[in-house]
Amino acid sequence: MAGSARPRGHLRIYLGAAPGVGKTYKMLGEAQRRHERGTDVVVGFVETHGRSHTAEMLEGLEVVPRKILDHRGASFTEMDLDAILTRRPQVVLVDELAHTNVPGSRNNKRWEDIDDLLSAGIDVISTVNIQHLESINDVVEKITGVPQRETVPDRVVRAADQIELVDMTPEALRRRMAHGNVYTADKVDAALGNYFRVGNLSALRELALLWLADRVDAGLQQYREQHDIDSTWEARERVVVALTGGPEGETLIRRAARIAARSSGGDLLAVHVTRSDGLTGVDPARLAQQRRLIESIGGTYHQVVGDDIPAALLSFARAENATQLVIGASRRTWLGSLLTGPGIGFTSIQESGDIDVHIVTHSEVGRGRLPRLTGGNLSKRRLIYGFALAVLLPPLLALLLGLGGDTLNLTSNVLAFLLAVVVVALVGGLWPAILMAIAGTLVLNYFFTPPVGTFTIAELNNALALGIFVAVAALVSSVVDRAARRTRQAARAAAESETLATLSGTVLRGETALPALLERVREAFGMTGACLMERIDDDEMSETWRPLAGAGTPTCRRPEDGDAEIPGREDLVLVLQGRQLAADERRLVGAFAAHAAALVDRTRLSEAAAEAKPLAEADKLRTALLRAVGHDLRSPLASAKASVTSLRSSDVDWTPAEREELLETADESLDRLSRLVDNLLDLSRLQAGVLPVFTRPTALDEIMPGVLAELGESARQLTVEVSEDLPLVDVDPALLERVVANLLANAIRHSPPGQAPLLTGSSLGDVVEIRVIDRGPGIPREDRDRVFAPFQRLGDTDNTTGVGLGLALARGLAEAMHGTLQPEDTPGGGLTMVVSMPAATTRQAEAPVPGRLERGTLEQLRLEQSQAEQSRLEGDR
Repeated sequence: MAGSARPRGHLRIYLGAAPGVGKTYKMLGEAQRRHERGTDVVVGFVETHGRSHTAEMLEGLEVVPRKILDHRGASFTEMDLDAILTRRPQVVLVDELAHTNVPGSRNNKRWEDIDDLLSAGIDVISTVNIQHLESINDVVEKITGVPQRETVPDRVVRAADQIELVDMTPEALRRRMAHGNVYTADKVDAALGNYFRVGNLSALRELALLWLADRVDAGLQQYREQHDIDSTWEARERVVVALTGGPEGETLIRRAARIAARSSGGDLLAVHVTRSDGLTGVDPARLAQQRRLIESIGGTYHQVVGDDIPAALLSFARAENATQLVIGASRRTWLGSLLTGPGIGFTSIQESGDIDVHIVTHSEVGRGRLPRLTGGNLSKRRLIYGFALAVLLPPLLALLLGLGGDTLNLTSNVLAFLLAVVVVALVGGLWPAILMAIAGTLVLNYFFTPPVGTFTIAELNNALALGIFVAVAALVSSVVDRAARRTRQAARAAAESETLATLSGTVLRGETALPALLERVREAFGMTGACLMERIDDDEMSETWRPLAGAGTPTCRRPEDGDAEIPGREDLVLVLQGRQLAADERRLVGAFAAHAAALVDRTRLSEAAAEAKPLAEADKLRTALLRAVGHDLRSPLASAKASVTSLRSSDVDWTPAEREELLETADESLDRLSRLVDNLLDLSRLQAGVLPVFTRPTALDEIMPGVLAELGESARQLTVEVSEDLPLVDVDPALLERVVANLLANAIRHSPPGQAPLLTGSSLGDVVEIRVIDRGPGIPREDRDRVFAPFQRLGDTDNTTGVGLGLALARGLAEAMHGTLQPEDTPGGGLTMVVSMPAATTRQAEAPVPGRLERGTLEQLRLEQSQAEQSRLEGDR
């Protein structure tokens, strides 16, 4: 349909490891093939670099003429994006994807031009070298020692529909260069001895291969997701190691790393499965240590949630397209395995499918504890009560039920004993309830099942009833015991969560100091003392410890002196005094120990950053100073030097007027240099806090002659409106003179022709305000803080003179006199600088003011200035 929008074009990129591998040649070859098939192909921009074979490949292809742009007095050619969009071919060739366009182009970067072409529905074929990708630009610089100033975001290249690697061995590329196929003969030797060394080319080639492999892998994952493929494709080895947080974790990690290394550098992934209820017995400090280990050897750490651990492990492995799964051998004893059934390893092997499962033995095999047969986490008192009820209730129930005589049948008796089993399960847990069920069965059989008085059961119906009673009693006891245990665990988890939330709240409230954290831990667990200790290895290969922070009354000098020592990491231990910790408490304290270790690292990093900041600021200031002052120091020195050299020359006979002009030039240049040095010295004194300030009551008209002398001829552009009844100000006259002169010079520089800056004065309470008003472009609000930074300029008229010290120095001098300098918007456009100075007190104002002039007009002040200047010149002569 005519006029309908074309779909977005396709991008094809030829990726090379280094210049000269043949990217442009391959691109032109593809263009020739498409042209022969009838495709509308044009050349938007191709750089042959003088290579004859590449230039020959352009024959027969339409070339869009380049656009000529002028920049800084020179002419440059760029791709004519508008002409290509108007031409609208099917395919366009655009070389050098990372190129930066000449200022004046539509876009700053060539990849942005390509994006416009793709949006217009035009297919693009382009080229790029691996060293121009942003993600590895710094790596390439370290390898080759050559910085790459032109880069392209990785996302641009990754978004290409096709990426083809143009590969060549280092030896072959060096032969091409030696034959003159890449650079001209005068550049070959230097290139071969520097950038194009064999080691550099090998490293660049490996970077290109690895980067492209990652991109291909991402595409493979996307394809598998789109087609719902769950089976493992062994395109690349990936080894997943399962971590439980147990002591065997380090052994498993190292074993898995060796498996991955033997698989041609396969990927290594570690995964920890957390139950959805959070009720696990994991040591967080040990798990954090294992995480650091896996990351230190180049692997990645992951955590997933799942109640079925084998299913969660295999689901994660399949999602990552893993080929091998490493699991530790069970720590359970043979009796524990018999009671609890098949373990995680056996189940994983059965359900693994295409994934190879490695069961790795370790030193903890067979050292696990037996399943608890004594009521789980119930107290000993409740266990005693449970067993006591299991012993006492059967005869008591037999007595009570026997009093009922023939009114109660066997069913009623069984229900009564079943109720007793539930009561015992609630009090003492599973095993007292099982004992109650067995005892109840015997009592029911002996006293209430015909023939009574024997353990013989005459009727099958009665035997079935007693059998069902035993089964129901066992099941009910198990369910009741599990529910009670879960309730207790949930209550304990809630208490632990509350403790964690309380300690986390200390960080949110800003209590990040170690003593505050240790005090919270000590209070939460009822300890007398808590101390964080750091291990120090001395020259004698022995361990010494030093305390970093403490809370309460810690008296330990070594971790062994405390009642509990919880490792935060290998060299940090949290030592508690007061009592022994239970296993559950140790896990919780382990989380706090890990948090304390992280806090130590964060504190040290902050201190290091604080120490480095002044150095960085000083370096930044020095760089800015050298950049900004270099020209301004050289310029007056050069003028003065040229004038003096000319005067000393005996080859020219200077007239008196010419000699006077040369002397005046030298004098003005040296004055400029003196003012610049004075500004620099004053700024440094301000920053060091050693600038001398001598304040006294001063009238504004007292400082005006010096201001006008400072401004010179530009003072004739000013308008001054100062009220005669302004109070005196308590300032240093010389410093205030420099503040006003700097502000007026800045206003004159930025004022448009015909609109002179205005100087006004007013008083408000005990403050006198001096306003310097201009009608220039003003300053955006977001730049008003930057404008007072030294060595930088924000202007629109003249940005080539001065070093940007005027406003920075003006504000510094104003604040040194206990005043302020603030920018405001001028109504109708422009900028107003407001200098606020304290007015002199009544007592100060009554004192005689040395050198105060009678108030007069601006013309009178200018006349006085002119007379003073004339007198100075005559004295010089």
